[in-house]
Amino acid sequence: MRKRIAGVLGAALAVGAAVPAVAVVPKVAIASHGYVTLTGGRADVRLTPRNDGWAAVAGATVRLRFSRALGGPQQLPKGCATGDPNTVVCGTGPLAAGGAGREIRLRVGLAGAPTEVRLEVETLHNGDAADRDAVGDRQQVLALETGDEYAF
Repeated sequence: MRKRIAGVLGAALAVGAAVPAVAVVPKVAIASHGYVTLTGGRADVRLTPRNDGWAAVAGATVRLRFSRALGGPQQLPKGCATGDPNTVVCGTGPLAAGGAGREIRLRVGLAGAPTEVRLEVETLHNGDAADRDAVGDRQQVLALETGDEYAF
């Protein structure tokens, strides 16, 4: 009986060794929250990316898409660039698990000095992380030319 049990255990260990390892995908939950103000044809945006997930990420990208085209050349902060006539993209830098990143501030001029603008904020990440809460990845806010801060 003892010999038979040892043989079964040996076979089970051999089978277990042949099973390939399952890759564990780190879980993140990245979203950006902040404010936009519209005054005199300029949109001032302040946002802070946050990772409420279980794993740190080396960096992510925040895409800011305005309903109006950007007006002329823009002076954007380090880490930001225009993506197309309506879009600015900014790198977040590293995001610790359960932590906030650096605040991103930018001011963009909009073509035609609009009295309102819709801003879509989308957080993108790449690499081997999976966002466990993709709902917060995309937000919209309508800002009127009142000088008030509109939260997203």
